Amino acid sequence: MNILGAIIAGGKSKRMGSEKSFAKLGPKTLIVRVIDRFSPQVEDIVINANGDTKRFQFLEFDIIPDIETEIDTPLAGIHAALSYADEEGYDAVVTVPSDSPFLPYDLVKKLAGTKAAFANSKGQDHFLTGFWPVKLLANLEKEMHKSNRVQDWVFKIDAAKVNWRADDYDPFMNINTPADITAALKILPKVR
Repeated sequence: MNILGAIIAGGKSKRMGSEKSFAKLGPKTLIVRVIDRFSPQVEDIVINANGDTKRFQFLEFDIIPDIETEIDTPLAGIHAALSYADEEGYDAVVTVPSDSPFLPYDLVKKLAGTKAAFANSKGQDHFLTGFWPVKLLANLEKEMHKSNRVQDWVFKIDAAKVNWRADDYDPFMNINTPADITAALKILPKVR
């Protein structure tokens, strides 16, 4: 199966005070940590981002903006990634947020299957961290104007919930605030 990885970096980062993709966690930025853990698992990576895409050019990946600009949720990012994957001949997309620096190395292996799937840890659903077959594109285009919440679409397509253990740390921890950076720095030595 030919799987495209898509990093969704479309958030406004209001709680961080600056673009969180570029926030430092130790010597590396969040997005570089995501790339380091995600890139060995997929054929290629694209970054979904809006605004001035030049800010991501140093990463040397294709930058894809939202196509459906009136939808101001990560669902627009999933749509952009699926559209790109369809045009480029991929079978599926795995999406991850740009602010989850501890992604598991078995993410794609556990999510990828014949149907859509999303991650869960510590009883919390992570709807943006998911596996989406390209054949879902037409369904998403139809449904995204009815409800623009990722979880509504995920439940509508009956995506599978895939659970991860989170003993020492949550592999899907999101970094949204400076306090989250402080907490993540304490976790960093435990990350495998």
